[in-house]
Amino acid sequence: MISIDNLGVEFSATPLFLSASFVVNQKDRIALVGKNGAGKSTMLKIIAGMQQPTYGQVSRQKDITIGYLPQVMVLSDNRTVMEEAETAFLHIAEMQDRLNKMNDEIASRTDYESESYMALIEKFTHENDRFTMMGGANYHAELERTLQGLGFQRSDFDRPTSEFSGGWRMRIELAKLLLQKPDLLLLDEPTNHLDIGSIQWLEQFLAQRANAVILVSHDRAFINNVTNRTIEITCRRINDYKVKYDEYVALRDERREQQLRAYENQQKEIAEIKAFIEAFRYKPTKSNQVQSRIKQLEKIVPIEVDEIDTSSLRLKFPPCLRSGDYPIICEDTQKAYGSHIIFSDVNLTIKRGEKVAFVGNNGEGKSTLVKCIMDSAGIEPIQGGFEGKLQVGHNIQIGYFAQNQAQLLDGDITVFDTIDRVAKGDIRLKIRDILGAFMFGGEASDKFVKVLSGGERSRLAMIRLLLEPVNLLILDEPTNHLDMQSKDVLKQAIKDFDGTAIIVSHDRDFLDGLVDKVYEFGGGKVKEHLGGIYDFLQKKQIESLNELGRTMNSAGSPSSNSDNIQSSHKENSQNTSSLSYSELKERNKLIKKAEKAVETAEKKVMDLEEAIADIEAKLATPEGAADQSLFSKYGELKSQLSAAEEEWTEACMELEEMKENS
Repeated sequence: MISIDNLGVEFSATPLFLSASFVVNQKDRIALVGKNGAGKSTMLKIIAGMQQPTYGQVSRQKDITIGYLPQVMVLSDNRTVMEEAETAFLHIAEMQDRLNKMNDEIASRTDYESESYMALIEKFTHENDRFTMMGGANYHAELERTLQGLGFQRSDFDRPTSEFSGGWRMRIELAKLLLQKPDLLLLDEPTNHLDIGSIQWLEQFLAQRANAVILVSHDRAFINNVTNRTIEITCRRINDYKVKYDEYVALRDERREQQLRAYENQQKEIAEIKAFIEAFRYKPTKSNQVQSRIKQLEKIVPIEVDEIDTSSLRLKFPPCLRSGDYPIICEDTQKAYGSHIIFSDVNLTIKRGEKVAFVGNNGEGKSTLVKCIMDSAGIEPIQGGFEGKLQVGHNIQIGYFAQNQAQLLDGDITVFDTIDRVAKGDIRLKIRDILGAFMFGGEASDKFVKVLSGGERSRLAMIRLLLEPVNLLILDEPTNHLDMQSKDVLKQAIKDFDGTAIIVSHDRDFLDGLVDKVYEFGGGKVKEHLGGIYDFLQKKQIESLNELGRTMNSAGSPSSNSDNIQSSHKENSQNTSSLSYSELKERNKLIKKAEKAVETAEKKVMDLEEAIADIEAKLATPEGAADQSLFSKYGELKSQLSAAEEEWTEACMELEEMKENS
């Protein structure tokens, strides 16, 4: 589909990559990896046709469609969620208009025997067949399914996009891309604005329903679950591995060991040649041998070794006071904004030394509880609406990281000085190494803070936090602007940390092996789960909740119906208390049955879509276009798909109604 041949990019005569060549085939799932600044985003822009290389060629198959999701984009705010998502089907709306006009013309004409009339009939038939093949009459069901998979509720569909945060609007853009079903999807950090449930849904979509995919992501679990090929940009060159990321890491380490041995042997050979030249340079009897060695030295091509993996750098928090046995205690805690209750009846106790995760869909109150903790510690005051008891333990020294912390940095000093002012003792000798591990190597350490991007400021704020003496770490989405090596450094530092840590994150790989307790936020409640993040996810699947939060009414979106949470809680409590055990058991059984019906209907839709895609591929060939039986089969499958989508919609509505009444 796409052929990249001898591609090179230079900025101010400095090469970003040289002589890059590779081919993208149908159904390829490619992870584009490399350290920050290696050129991953630039490569995506070149493939998308948004940027021109310095030299080389990008050959694209005729009529190929490419969908590109950048990290940052300008978003429209003058439509509702549904209207904005429907722009993905503008081509279908335009086709519908053309068909309507042709149909009106056919009805008004009477020259049935003329050549122009026959040509019009033939054109209408052809366009109508294309309209049917593209699912023109049935796209609304798929649109709703995609928006719900990314965390939106039906009640959100008619809300203006201006009411949503930037992260939620990015989800709308992602939904539009997925709905367009391009031949090649280019995704630059697609998981940055998604929660765990939406990430798992996107994984399943890309693995089962997308065509070719090239993605850049620092979420290791995500790229392992989606990709089957890894293209690495290192030392300004391309290395293509036909394996998923974890296997690539092992092969890369092997290759680097071989490079190191070859490099050491070459350096030894160069040293011996230079020693011979120096020893006999001025001896006439050895002049021929010296000249021969000089020519031999000139012909040697230096062996390059891949960039050193700085994840081996270990950071350790400086010593601090021993905290009390229970740094955080919540008893019957509730937080509300006006009549909107974020969470209620929260009871949790975090012991000294525990490392816990706050997880849940966006908007369920994770960051709000963190701010309540900061308020109780007298660090970051919040508005009213708080009830219950929230106690911060004795001798607590809090280290807090959130995206807004980056704005508190002094913009008039350099990156190096920012860290030098907080570093104490021997760690000051490693400041350059630490900055390099967090992508501030070389000249970047001498930049003034005021010229840094938002992501760079966040990384700098994280480094400063790592060097401060604290005994309670509170990290709110700490990995959003970190590459894999930087995340490894941070993860190891937290593992070695003697104090207590609360981590709000959707990054499963980062949380894996780091936390020993998970607090799930959803439906206005907070539930404790003992064990690691994968123990928690496995437990949720066993409970037939599928991906995290899918069965919750809020589904993580800031639904306009959330004002009714408190009253619905009371109704649910009354309903539950009035039911006997057997009635409760029967009700849960019916809900599980309804959930199973939704899953079965969704699988049926996906299977039919795959079968239709196969026939469409055959119809695109001259042989297939001449096979009338394929057209008949195609029509049958389209009818079955329409019925299956209606069945899926009914199953979803039945499940929602059942939960609302439970």
